[in-house]
Amino acid sequence: LSLSLNLTADCNAVLKALQPIFQEQGMTETVHNWEDHGYLATYIQKNGSFANLRIHPHGLVLVDLQSYNDHVKGREEVDKLLNKVEERMKELFHGNIKRVKRLPAILRGGVIDRYWPTADGRLVEYDIDEVVYDEDSPFQNIKILHSKQFGNILILSGDVNLAESDLAYTQAIMGSGKEDYSGKEVLILGGGDGGILYEIVKLKPKMVTMMVIDGCKKYMRKTCGDVLDNLKGECYQVLIEDCIPVLKRYAKEGRMFDYVINDLTAVPISTSPEEDSTWEFLRLILDLSMKVLKQDGKYFTQGNCINLTDALTLYEEQLSRLYCPVEFSKETVCVPSYMELY
Repeated sequence: LSLSLNLTADCNAVLKALQPIFQEQGMTETVHNWEDHGYLATYIQKNGSFANLRIHPHGLVLVDLQSYNDHVKGREEVDKLLNKVEERMKELFHGNIKRVKRLPAILRGGVIDRYWPTADGRLVEYDIDEVVYDEDSPFQNIKILHSKQFGNILILSGDVNLAESDLAYTQAIMGSGKEDYSGKEVLILGGGDGGILYEIVKLKPKMVTMMVIDGCKKYMRKTCGDVLDNLKGECYQVLIEDCIPVLKRYAKEGRMFDYVINDLTAVPISTSPEEDSTWEFLRLILDLSMKVLKQDGKYFTQGNCINLTDALTLYEEQLSRLYCPVEFSKETVCVPSYMELY
């Protein structure tokens, strides 16, 4: 709970006004006074729950509560205490409170983790209600969590990759409906959720070759349909291999593709390409992909969230360093489960 005042705060008066509320809960008190820097009071209950009351002289009062009661009754008790604090502050300062802000409780250590960061470092709480799949591969942790709003969400090593709601992502990385894939040779790097493959085979390509991960064919059916049930179909083949040696082999054999779709990793957040191994990986994939792409071919890939302007600019600079000249365009898309523009 935070309260912003229209005037400087009499820290001692605020402390005395709020003390009885915590004492009524049987909480023991410790007060720290920093003279010109206000007060910090801590209140501890016998069950281990505690509250911090921070009073800043410039007119900001903060109350943080941590409770070990992970049930409805415990949350109701916290709400009642915060209501009393808010009411007492309004009585004390009358119309001189310009803003009151109460944030939802963050539940730590739960069986289901509902908090995941966006690419630009904001914390997002998802409406996760079930862990559908959780396995460690030799390369990464793979989770599929169910969201009431977005359906099943694929999360790789803590990074939200794709949800069943995110057709917009798949359509964008395929060219937003502007490409004719009929009779074309297509190489998909990554794409383990099966969404790209599922949409491309509808467009009658000559052959699609794709690298893949397990797990999605069972739990992401709304995204991949049945294309991952078999490793080969009429116009596609799925390779369960590391894409780098495969790309090197294709380049040596002179195999060429009309389209290469890179769904392996986003542009790194780091703005030090020389020191970041992910940038090295990205540059290697770019270079190898150009070697298997026809001269009039197209390469599609994800960028990152629109707020990471420095990293995205650095990526564009990499394109001028490839062994062959390339032209590029970009598109901004709203991907539902990312909760940010990409």
